[in-house]
Amino acid sequence: MRVDLAAFEDRYARSEDPWHFADDHAEQRKYAITMASLPWRWYRRCFEPGCSIGVLTERLTEVAEEVIALEVSPTAAARARARLSTRVGVERCRAEVRTGALPEAWPEGVFDLVVFSELGYYWDAPALADVARRLRDSCEPGAHLVAVHWLGVSSDHLLSGREVHEILGHAFGAPLVHHDDTSFVLDVWSM
Repeated sequence: MRVDLAAFEDRYARSEDPWHFADDHAEQRKYAITMASLPWRWYRRCFEPGCSIGVLTERLTEVAEEVIALEVSPTAAARARARLSTRVGVERCRAEVRTGALPEAWPEGVFDLVVFSELGYYWDAPALADVARRLRDSCEPGAHLVAVHWLGVSSDHLLSGREVHEILGHAFGAPLVHHDDTSFVLDVWSM
């Protein structure tokens, strides 16, 4: 089971940036810590499901040759494409923002970096365990999977950020990197 996906489009229809990803200091700090936690300086192929308006996606284009981003809200996906349009073709990265949801719109191929940020709590535990198996199958040997989740409480979350990381830890084992912050938890696993 997962939350109602139409609710995301409703939020983006009412606000350019409903979670303030682009301008909130705490969000910018979290993105900086996420990027600093990446074990490698350069990746061949990155997958970022749930990219929202592309704020973190934009940073990922600085460390990957190709970024495939996925967003369930067509409005947010369009905003992410607009954000990236000034970067693609100028930088070394090819970036593509697709509209769709996991697991239905899972991209083909394998990745050496998957960034699973602010997304896991929108499934219940059995569904997230299935997503974790698919995440593992999408990673080439030695790839890195980065998970970052807020530790606050929201009425639309089916799991807490800690529960998400417990489920992912059960699926992937001990992380290479663990950062436990006052407002979020970050783990990096090697596949």
